[in-house]
Amino acid sequence: MEIGRRRFLAISGLAPLAVSMPSRRHRFGFAADGSGFLLDGRPFQIRSGEMHPARIPVEHWRHRILMAKAMGLNTISIYVMWNYVESKPGVFDWRSERRDVEAFIRLCQAEGMWVLLRPGPYVCGEWDLGGIPPYLLATKDIRLRVHDDARYMAAVGRYIGELAPRIKPLLSELGGPILMVQIENEYGSYGSDPAYLAQLRQLWLDQGVDGPFYTEDGLGQVEQNHSNVTGGAIALSGGDAQSIAAARKAFPGVPAMAGEVYPGWLTHWGENFAGPSDISADLKAFMAGGLSFNLYMAHGGTSFGFYAGANANNLSGAYQPDITSYDYAAPITEQGVATPQYHAYRDLIAGYLKTTPPPIPDPKPTIVPAPVTPAVHASLWDNLPSAVTSTDPQPFEMLGQNYGFALYRTTIAGAGSLDIRWVHDYATVFVDGHYQGGLSRPLIPDAEARKLNVTNNNAPLTLTTSGTTLDILVEGMGRTNYGQAIVDRKGILESASLQGKPLTGWRIFPLPLDNVSALKPTVTDPTRPGLFFRATVTLDRVGDTYLDLSGWTKGVVWVNGHNLGRYWEIGPQHRLYCPVSWLRPGANEILVFDLHQTTPRPISFARTLN
Repeated sequence: MEIGRRRFLAISGLAPLAVSMPSRRHRFGFAADGSGFLLDGRPFQIRSGEMHPARIPVEHWRHRILMAKAMGLNTISIYVMWNYVESKPGVFDWRSERRDVEAFIRLCQAEGMWVLLRPGPYVCGEWDLGGIPPYLLATKDIRLRVHDDARYMAAVGRYIGELAPRIKPLLSELGGPILMVQIENEYGSYGSDPAYLAQLRQLWLDQGVDGPFYTEDGLGQVEQNHSNVTGGAIALSGGDAQSIAAARKAFPGVPAMAGEVYPGWLTHWGENFAGPSDISADLKAFMAGGLSFNLYMAHGGTSFGFYAGANANNLSGAYQPDITSYDYAAPITEQGVATPQYHAYRDLIAGYLKTTPPPIPDPKPTIVPAPVTPAVHASLWDNLPSAVTSTDPQPFEMLGQNYGFALYRTTIAGAGSLDIRWVHDYATVFVDGHYQGGLSRPLIPDAEARKLNVTNNNAPLTLTTSGTTLDILVEGMGRTNYGQAIVDRKGILESASLQGKPLTGWRIFPLPLDNVSALKPTVTDPTRPGLFFRATVTLDRVGDTYLDLSGWTKGVVWVNGHNLGRYWEIGPQHRLYCPVSWLRPGANEILVFDLHQTTPRPISFARTLN
């Protein structure tokens, strides 16, 4: 295992991390009166920036850390996404792709940065299901984020049991860079179950990790729902100097910090890109008062593949999936470029420091190849796997599927009103191979709905073709990551009926699309939507780039087998970030799966998201 890890790190340009580095133990803790943080007995200001290893190409990890350091920060705050490292019960992957959290933390240490560890089990973060593994939703009556569901807590215990031995040697008291470990995340916005948080804390203690711990929430949620833990510091979402002072009065025994200061914001499909927020006044107050803070996000990165999450209103059910990019209007862009806000905040912070921050690293090289137009390569309908039979439709999770698509097929007689309870989240419907229209859980513009004959909010769809085979191709677009509606299964959840008559006798084809290299290049009917398009781009040099899918409708893009994520005509995102590490000199394959297109469109390239 260690030899394999060293080879991975060497390929990734992180070979020095495979050998032990000299380090010394540090004492990080709290002032006796709770007034602040101490490092080796001296007052210490945490100046942190959030970035997530799972959202950053491994080859760019060091660059992004150095960007934060050059901004005047001294700490990196990171989430560990549980569902990214345990896709099936008990099957953990801590090494492939962007999963080697230990390597990232050691790289922070190598560059002189401290770490705040935010391991969940729930993280929110606009990440699918807030980081909780979808396999838990295969249990129909599962309850998440509570202490009295033994099935959930057993899975949490397994996760912490796997993670704790990996991060324990990286605690500052043992010579590593980790200052504090967060217990859960923003729990006061979800529930009031102090026993749950106490059990999570105890799970860490049982593994020999005795803190320091902290929690993250708005001050009102902490006070109302008791979402702090014994002896743990309090980090405040949207915190400022005034809320820190208020927290000190309410909880005088432990320090408080601004745990999430928002220089930008998230973006849903159908919205405009979020713009930056000016946090200069807050930063001035933090720096002048020596108050600790964490910028969420300093660098957002990308929710590659199918990992982007969603928001859903607890009362109305309104569902808003997040775009692929997690640029977040952060000071460091998705591609790692310093924004005007970055320079302003760097200058502001530097004005309070005794030493000048290090120089800003140069941006990573970018390329803009000539446009290419793909050709039809394969049809989904000619690449169906074996079917699962079921009397009624079943969601993805009951099929053991986490992400992607699923095809639901049954026999009908006639046409009429098709009512599905419920489509999560987007479906295209066919009768005997003829497109009838679609159903969209997220609200889409009327013009788009009319053009594609898509009904909004799971309203019934009228089938105009009388036939015998009904096909419903469903895309799961991202599970809810915030609020009470996080039990968010994908596919067809309950039932379907035609003209009021229940439809039974289903064949369900799971389509996770996790191995597109196995596609057979067969297209029986090139007029039927559900096609894969393939292009080759030949490069004499490589660099970061964006693929521009303007003119396409809705789908997913792979480059050399790597899933870049989703695009959608309703925007705002039409360009998808492709890191240099996924390209190579010579021929490179681009594969596009579009739910509606039957005629290919050109793909152009760009250096920026928009």
